[in-house]
Amino acid sequence: MQTTDTDHEGTPVSIHAEHRTAAASAEGLLNRPPTPGQRVHAVLHRQPALSPAIVLLLAGVTFALLNDRFYRLENLSLVAQQVAVVGSLAAGQTLIILTAGIDLSVGAVMVLSSLVMAKLVSDQGVPGVVALLVGACVAVAAQAVNGLLVTKIKLPPFIVTLGTLSIFTAATLIYAKGQTIALHPDAFLLWSAKPVSIGSLHLTTGVLMMAVLYAVISFALRYTSWGRHLYATGGDPEAARLAGISVNRVLLSAYMVAGIAIAVAAWILVGRVGGGDPNSGLNANLESITAVVIGGTSLFGGRGVVLGSLIGAFIVQVFDNGLALAGFDPNYQVLAVGVLVIAAVSVDQWIRSVKA
Repeated sequence: MQTTDTDHEGTPVSIHAEHRTAAASAEGLLNRPPTPGQRVHAVLHRQPALSPAIVLLLAGVTFALLNDRFYRLENLSLVAQQVAVVGSLAAGQTLIILTAGIDLSVGAVMVLSSLVMAKLVSDQGVPGVVALLVGACVAVAAQAVNGLLVTKIKLPPFIVTLGTLSIFTAATLIYAKGQTIALHPDAFLLWSAKPVSIGSLHLTTGVLMMAVLYAVISFALRYTSWGRHLYATGGDPEAARLAGISVNRVLLSAYMVAGIAIAVAAWILVGRVGGGDPNSGLNANLESITAVVIGGTSLFGGRGVVLGSLIGAFIVQVFDNGLALAGFDPNYQVLAVGVLVIAAVSVDQWIRSVKA
């Protein structure tokens, strides 16, 4: 007959052994080393700009193999100049998407702002600096309208900006009377198109303005309480409110700061077209959203970095440029961008999932 020893409290020793075995098994499960998929998941969650950076690197290597002209400094200069307008817009779009919103009107606001700048100088003889400031105020005011409709009337950002897209587009056409405005080559507003040479790399002042814009916004998002409140509001508005954050104020400020980025894009646009053109920037709204999404910023808000949007803008332009140099049909350029957007959103969904 089998016997079981007991401890000083009379509990069978075998039961203690079973408990210790179960505890050890549970601890082993908790301390199990992460799988490769979980490691990748964790890295991409901590570094949202990493995946678009890898895509940009692979695209650059691929297109360089297809055509050795791709990596010539003259071609890279052209890519950077073409990115300047959309890249600046994407910086403002990032702020709004970080709050779990979206802005379909940024391109229309940019064109309206650029027309105001050009028309004040051309028709009223207003000094360039004053015209620039007035145009910037128009962009900020337009974005304030979007922000107030979202925060005060509680309308969805998609619906608000879909409506204001038509309103601002109509306002631009009415204001400019459908006419293109040309500026004198020495006009202050055209300084954004001035060439800046760094060795064989030929950039423009507009490219440098875009770089400064990204540096300022990156600093604000990372090192200021406003940036932390923006992420908190986008991640969980109710939790942010309970933590004492004025959610409506943060949302409104995001739209208005985006207006400043749009004003920078408008100044760069004036330099690119040599004045004001009501028909410019027709696809800028979708291009800015594309750059932000490909750049790793989550459409659900609260996750992403503004640098990723710059990388996303470069990815789109690199694909356009690289496929053109490789001799592909232009329709494949549009196809490539569509595939990139779907892939980027799929990666974002995977990163946001609970299981790796």
